[in-house]
Amino acid sequence: MSTPRRQGVAVVGLYVLDQDEALAFYTEKIGFVVHTDVKNGPFRWLTVQHPDQPSFQLGLFAPAPPVIDPASAEQLRALVAKGTMPPLVLEVADVAATYAAMRAKGVEFTQEPVVRFGSVDANFRDPSGNAWKLVQSR
Repeated sequence: MSTPRRQGVAVVGLYVLDQDEALAFYTEKIGFVVHTDVKNGPFRWLTVQHPDQPSFQLGLFAPAPPVIDPASAEQLRALVAKGTMPPLVLEVADVAATYAAMRAKGVEFTQEPVVRFGSVDANFRDPSGNAWKLVQSR
């Protein structure tokens, strides 16, 4: 009898303005690792993953043709740069320690650690403008 294959969400895409800059940010400052980095013509499939979460990937995708028409790609780039995309959440064991380590690596925070709702959280943005929330695991 064969083992059933895993099912579920494997990749969530995030629009970034510069894939090389995003790759450096997510690997060097946040601590993610590269999962896939391949090109198919002008399209680059670039995914990273948290080292403690190997079954899930974050796609760092450029809003650009051939996937998106040029006019829509320009609109998306403007929206991403304004920080209008929904925030992502990164759960950590200790927000204060993670905040300090990430600040030391040059991550710019939009909110220092705050205690609320029975936990601790802090906010930062990636170089493209995507919002992130650090949340302390309970």
